[in-house]
Amino acid sequence: MAERFSCPTCGHENDAGQRFCGSCGSRLVLTCEVCGGANPLDSRFCGNCGADLLASTASEPSGEERRVITILFADLVGFTSRAERLDPEDVRAILTPYYTRLRQEIEAFGGTVEKFIGDAVMAVFGAPVAYGDDPERAVRAALRIRDTVGEMNAADPGLDLQLRIAVNTGEAIVALGARPRDGEAMVAGDVVNTAARLQTAAPVDTILVGEETFRSTRSTVEYEQVEPIAAKGKQAPVQAWRALAAARAPGERRALGVPMIGREDELSALREIWDHVVVHRYPHIVTVFGPPGVGKSRLSAEFAGAVAAGGGQTIRGRSLPYGESGAYGAFAQQVKQVAGIFDNDPAPAAWEKLHESVAALVGPEEADQVASHIATLLGLATNGGPAADRHMLFLSARRLVEAIANQLPTLLLFEDLHWADPSLLDLLELLASRIRETPLLILALARPDLVADRPGWGAGLPAYTSMPLEPLGDEDSRDLARRLLARASTETTGPVAAELAEAGEGNPLFIEELVASLAERATPDTQELPTSIRGIVAARLDALPRAERSLLLHASVVGKIFWSGALARFSQFEDRLPVLLDSLEGRDLIRRESVSRFQGQQQFRFKHVLIRDVAYATLPRAKRREAHASVAAFLEEVSAERESPATLGYHWREAGENERAVESLLAAAEQASRGWAKEEAVRLYKEAFELVPPEDEPRRRAIRIRWAVADQMLYHVPDAERLARTQDQPSEE
Repeated sequence: MAERFSCPTCGHENDAGQRFCGSCGSRLVLTCEVCGGANPLDSRFCGNCGADLLASTASEPSGEERRVITILFADLVGFTSRAERLDPEDVRAILTPYYTRLRQEIEAFGGTVEKFIGDAVMAVFGAPVAYGDDPERAVRAALRIRDTVGEMNAADPGLDLQLRIAVNTGEAIVALGARPRDGEAMVAGDVVNTAARLQTAAPVDTILVGEETFRSTRSTVEYEQVEPIAAKGKQAPVQAWRALAAARAPGERRALGVPMIGREDELSALREIWDHVVVHRYPHIVTVFGPPGVGKSRLSAEFAGAVAAGGGQTIRGRSLPYGESGAYGAFAQQVKQVAGIFDNDPAPAAWEKLHESVAALVGPEEADQVASHIATLLGLATNGGPAADRHMLFLSARRLVEAIANQLPTLLLFEDLHWADPSLLDLLELLASRIRETPLLILALARPDLVADRPGWGAGLPAYTSMPLEPLGDEDSRDLARRLLARASTETTGPVAAELAEAGEGNPLFIEELVASLAERATPDTQELPTSIRGIVAARLDALPRAERSLLLHASVVGKIFWSGALARFSQFEDRLPVLLDSLEGRDLIRRESVSRFQGQQQFRFKHVLIRDVAYATLPRAKRREAHASVAAFLEEVSAERESPATLGYHWREAGENERAVESLLAAAEQASRGWAKEEAVRLYKEAFELVPPEDEPRRRAIRIRWAVADQMLYHVPDAERLARTQDQPSEE
């Protein structure tokens, strides 16, 4: 007889191998985040790969990293002199609630209070974890702090608190293991000093932001530019803007102002599914997969417009990272949208709106029970009877959704589902599997991480479609870049458009940000990575399990292409390397290649070069040097003379091993000369020359001669050959 076991939620007996209860839909197994293996709910370690099942999905902070962060400084104006005239207890009575409110507002937006200095506060956004929109979070926190102080003054006119606030974004070295509450410094860099200078120069009750903060938030915050600030210790005046108000809700992006490009097939497929749902009243669930910025939200917006044009309705909900939105956050947002509930509604008012809306949808007979259960999912306290089990809560959610969709064909849109709590995923699978004869389409937008974290997502559902969204093709990318350049009134719309399209690698958001950066800086340089892109990619890296994140950082040192053997030299990965690589591939961060340059070595490639670049920029110089030395040793071991000496020269140079780097670079230069790749030879001789210390003049002279020979070959090959013969002997002395 087949083994059976009880559901911990409802007690129903289920067959072995089931991941979810056949009666209530509750989770029956714990899925390993590393290998995807199924484990009993009380397991501590994965029985398949040994991974810690209780480890956080986010990376645990440790060591030092280079990061783009945002600093917020807020300082009370004139309070020090005022405190001299007050009793110490009165000073404490004023400052304690002020500090408490500031910390609450900063932490509510994902910031970390690094320190209080007298009556000033310094906060960090983007570390120890990045959210992808950290500059915006910092500015919104600053706006909220300004309003909070105004509310405190209104409540107690005797306070008369005034403050100056500054926000600045830039690169810093971050001590991820620091404990700010214990007085340990967390960040260091010019970004901190500049923020302090901006704060000192800010007028009373004003928020000033630096240039990078402005560029990263210009679409979501209203600004006015102010006169450049002559800051102490700065050679040039500091550009600054005054933050006035938030321009749109968090997470919303401005419209591109250009037509959607390259997604006609996907939009057509969604329309066909919608028509089938409406005509046959047959529910369907679609998950659109793709990395950040590839166009999931734009596609859904175009589709929602088509739904509205056909008489349907779209109800939106968004999951937020690191549990910010709560267990059923996105569904709760949708219910609030239907019921007209605002986040700042008092609980009694919210309950009244919910009950009234539910009664209108399901009828007065069921209203009390359904509304009470939905209130539990929303986190609203009720005075009803005993708490219902999850099975009853889900049944009420199903009843409400059925009523909504039967009133009007409905698109339930779930954005950023990869950040959803497992409970919400359980709920969606139950809705998709149990609702019948209802014009309902559930559209989920997610990164590939969703399937990596929940391998069985969508499996076994009666009507499920997985729709991967690939990067734009070359022509579509160039078309998008040309249109964006034209919209920005940028004259360089020819070759530069192709260069921007290539740098963006088919990612519409990255192409847009590169164009915006180009237009604002008035330079055709596409090598500098905009802060907005670094933030988006850094947030994705921070959401990885710590072992996968560490592996990805080490892989970035090898290059865009890397090999399993190079990573195996880093002892911390040991036997878990194959599992970790499989997981990163499942998250669509890397791609396994069918052919490898080295026999017996599995070859991989970063899916996007920008992921590699951001990962590499995260490593501090000391760790980079150590890793480059390990990679160089690997290449020497597996390839001997066959490996390009130029690659070895690069890794030895970055490892700080100049002598070995010079040897490899000279070998590479001679190899290039023999193959008549003279421009390459000149470049390599120059690199080698610059690494030789000035006191070693004989060697520098020998390299200079060979450099000159290669340079001559570029212009007059016969003369260069004669020069090479005459100079050969001296160069060997």
